[in-house]
Amino acid sequence: MLLVSFRFPLYPFPSYPYPIPMWRIIRYTIYTIGGVVLGGIVFEVVTLPRVSELRDQNPATTSMIEARIREARNSGIEPRRVQIWVPLERISPQLQRAVIAGEDTNFATHHGFDYEAIQHAWDQAQKEADKEAKREGENDSWLPNLPDFKRGASTISQQLAKNLYLSSQRSFARKGQEAIITYFMERSLSKHRILELYLNVIEWGDGIYGAEAASQYYFHKPAANLNAREAAFLSAMIPNPRTIFNPQVNPKRVARRQRIILRLMPGVRMPQGTG
Repeated sequence: MLLVSFRFPLYPFPSYPYPIPMWRIIRYTIYTIGGVVLGGIVFEVVTLPRVSELRDQNPATTSMIEARIREARNSGIEPRRVQIWVPLERISPQLQRAVIAGEDTNFATHHGFDYEAIQHAWDQAQKEADKEAKREGENDSWLPNLPDFKRGASTISQQLAKNLYLSSQRSFARKGQEAIITYFMERSLSKHRILELYLNVIEWGDGIYGAEAASQYYFHKPAANLNAREAAFLSAMIPNPRTIFNPQVNPKRVARRQRIILRLMPGVRMPQGTG
């Protein structure tokens, strides 16, 4: 038997005569991270809902409504949905003003994001509410430390983006989606239309969605006929209408926030074409 052996020359691995400069490592790292982030943004943009369709189409449902329906069915309860769409012109200017006063005082001027201003407004309102509670002889925190409630610092546009399209999951990915949707919403829709959508889809109690349904449920009148006190009452409920600011569960807490909103309403700047 003939045995043949082969010998291959062994070449050393190439080596750099000098160490790689740190600036080059940093640059490559930035490029890599930037590429990943850009790829994620492109993916999100491609898969985003077409918010431009909201210019002249009302959504048939929302992520919030569908989540409430699932919750009810999982509990063996028949879900309730009361919602009556109306144009902004048929919603009291007092309610428009009260909601902006309570949720997003710079709505007319910002471009979708206003974290510091909203956080400051929440802090000031909480201090005033706590003072009123003490004068009434109660030690009732305006925002109790409950695990199912988080204090908001979102604009009306951000709240609408989340309400329409996103889950309530807390994550950086969801906040990123919210920011992108908000950006395109502000570019595609007028403030008039954003406020109109918002006032027709937000939750105002168990199975109560939108200003018209809320006005009929709580005051037995059309939303167009709400006065300032009634408008401030409904606005006071918005952060958590089913528990913390539910007037049937915490009437005094709702009343305190109502009074704060009434004081803020005269100074609110309204967007062009709204109340």
